Amino acid sequence: MFKFYRQLPGEERFGFEGPCTIDRIDGEKLTQDEFLSKYAYTKPVIIYNIDNSHFKKICEKDEMLKEWSDADVVLNSANTYSYSRVPSTFGEYIQKHLKPQNLSTLGNETLYLFGDIDQSLWKPLLDAYRLPAWTVPNHDPALSFGIAGSGTGVPYHFHGPGFAEIIHGSKRWFLQPFSKRPYFNPDKSSLDWYLNEYPKLKSHERPYECLMKPNEIIYFPDKWWHATLNSETSVFISTFLSPSPKVTPKSEL
Repeated sequence: MFKFYRQLPGEERFGFEGPCTIDRIDGEKLTQDEFLSKYAYTKPVIIYNIDNSHFKKICEKDEMLKEWSDADVVLNSANTYSYSRVPSTFGEYIQKHLKPQNLSTLGNETLYLFGDIDQSLWKPLLDAYRLPAWTVPNHDPALSFGIAGSGTGVPYHFHGPGFAEIIHGSKRWFLQPFSKRPYFNPDKSSLDWYLNEYPKLKSHERPYECLMKPNEIIYFPDKWWHATLNSETSVFISTFLSPSPKVTPKSEL
């Protein structure tokens, strides 16, 4: 558990039991060539032996409240399309909004710190993060930082390729290729899906899944469906990869 944030009132753990059906590989042995040939365009992978110890230290609760309590943040609703956006401060989020998922609360009613942080304002924190050593050619990284309570998460959605790392806590991931669209209600919470729909899946319908812990990152290819469930209060950061802008060469006169 993320001991620096302590167990929140009413917090339960979810998703600790279950399989890991995603390839796991030692980050000290994975080369860029192997990453490209086996995973970049093909399937997800979890890479372990990742060292972001300095970033982990500055993401402790007391450290963050000391440095960032008054910093502006935008909270997103935890549903597939993240319709709602609510201005707040980091301190207010930690003290007021950070709480476990209530099963009776819809995903579109759950506020979640992830995604919309001011890249300029939060640059000192983001610059301290050591980016993944692997990449997809002709793509540029963009970082997104988050903190969320137990049982929260984002239902199935898809976008471009990227990496996600657990800094504190743990998170269960569920992934399926684009051609295998999962059944889900985009406005219900990940916890609702996990408790009520996931158990009904037959073996051939089960997604790729695994519980992620600190010192691990997951890579997901372009347009793979994925859902997340924070198994306990967690701090995490994602590296989204977007196609590099095309530069049109100047024609000579």
